[in-house]
Amino acid sequence: MADDLITGVADARPTIYVGGAEQPPLGAGLNRLSIVENTSGLYRCEARFSNWGLVNNTTDFLYFDRRTLDFGKAFQVKIRDKSIFDGRIMGLEAAFPEGQAPEISVLAEDRFQDLRMTRRTRTFADTTDADVFNQIAGDHGLSPSVSVTGPTYKVLAQVNQSDLAFARERARAIDAELWMEGSTLNAKTHANRGGATLELARGAQLREFTVLADLAMQRTSVTVNGWDVPSKSALTYEATESVITSELNGDTSGVSILQSALGARKEALAHTVPLNSQEAQSEAETFFRMSARRFIVGYGVAETKPDLRAGAFVDLKELGALFSGKYYVTEVKHLFDNSKGLRTEFRAERPGIGRV
Repeated sequence: MADDLITGVADARPTIYVGGAEQPPLGAGLNRLSIVENTSGLYRCEARFSNWGLVNNTTDFLYFDRRTLDFGKAFQVKIRDKSIFDGRIMGLEAAFPEGQAPEISVLAEDRFQDLRMTRRTRTFADTTDADVFNQIAGDHGLSPSVSVTGPTYKVLAQVNQSDLAFARERARAIDAELWMEGSTLNAKTHANRGGATLELARGAQLREFTVLADLAMQRTSVTVNGWDVPSKSALTYEATESVITSELNGDTSGVSILQSALGARKEALAHTVPLNSQEAQSEAETFFRMSARRFIVGYGVAETKPDLRAGAFVDLKELGALFSGKYYVTEVKHLFDNSKGLRTEFRAERPGIGRV
């Protein structure tokens, strides 16, 4: 979103911690900050600091000695004593702009960078997705917090994939989400994530918002076909609006609007090969939910709050009968600079539109 559309943002400055200790000079010298997170995991941070000042009574570069900022060091950003980023330094970038003081940028990622940098080929036999997430966490010395449901597979194959790519693939297959809290790997279904609900009102905490209701990707049903190997029989499972009803909060679903406005629009998944009824049901329902939730997608700018994170719910007010209501936040970007201060851009979605 264009920064020049943002006005009246909060003037709070983030607090910077390196190696577990607060660094007030970094907080005071912070010029720009961007923290990006989404529901597929691997949060990243880019922070740019002034890099010119007094060092031992001499004007020099402040951070090129690698004493404060160095590769692999823990890097944390807090707002009002609550962490909004916790990771490690992966890169250092220097900038020497014309007519301005030199700057140094920290590029940091959360602990999912361990998984991103590890590529394997292996198989998991007679396993569930929960077993996979627990094993991947153990492989990297992480504490698992896993709450997912799904079928038991005869075999799952990780073929020349990073552990992060494979974990994301398995999460998508069962409508689950991944995120890291310190050294804890979280893998939970969309329904079990349990993020906070924040109220944001237009003209107050909600600075701006653009929202689209679109039938293009909606389907009235999704069918999956396969072959049950033990019973040697064909498999068919059809997912319908009933799988999304609990998420509507009294709204009218895009699915029902599609049915009444244009008629049935059915989808048959051809790229899946379920081997039992559990797999067929999981694949059909997961695809249906993901499509239905994207009926309404909104992009907003809000005051930065520590609980405005990917996986949270926002209750948006003063948007009229159609678009006021509860949205699920799928991506956030916390931003800071010295001209516009601190603000948060976010993407949110919901499966239904308000009733007139």
